[in-house]
Amino acid sequence: MAAAVHCLSSCLALPSKLSNLSLNGPSTSSATHSTSTHFTSLSFSASLSHNFFSKVSFLLFSGCFSLSPVQRPTRRSVVCEVATTKKPDSAEKRARQAEKRRIYHKSRKSEIKTRMKKVLEALDVLKKKPDATPEEVLSIEKLIGEAYSIIDKAVKVGTLHRNTGARRKSRLARRKKAVEIHHGWYAPNPEVSA
Repeated sequence: MAAAVHCLSSCLALPSKLSNLSLNGPSTSSATHSTSTHFTSLSFSASLSHNFFSKVSFLLFSGCFSLSPVQRPTRRSVVCEVATTKKPDSAEKRARQAEKRRIYHKSRKSEIKTRMKKVLEALDVLKKKPDATPEEVLSIEKLIGEAYSIIDKAVKVGTLHRNTGARRKSRLARRKKAVEIHHGWYAPNPEVSA
């Protein structure tokens, strides 16, 4: 405790001792390192950096103070940008949704074309058959009903426009009627003129 008080009192008296401090150390006339040792005067240049003398550590070794300059690390400023949480781009989402719908509609349209092709081929075979019976139309009517169901569902979910769906169904019905007329199973009513 007494050494700490002595060190504190020595440090408080330091400014008056710094005026006599020399960088060369104590004069050679005195052999002992006592606190009464006289130093030659120390002059500081104005061109010296303030950072060089900003932090000085004082060590107490057998009554002699030694100065050791400590340099501060150079300060570097880091510029950071705050990354805002970006909302997902609506155009990208729309593109993903459009691609998903395109694939869905493509498969449904393909199914419609396949069903219609089966019905039209069956009607062509029946039309070319010379000894066809009216009961053979029943199997084709079942295919037509399946095609109608697929077309109606495509219109309902928005794959086809309602007019397009109606036109496709009408095409199948007209072709069936043409086959029935060809074989004589259907006689159209005579148009009544007004």
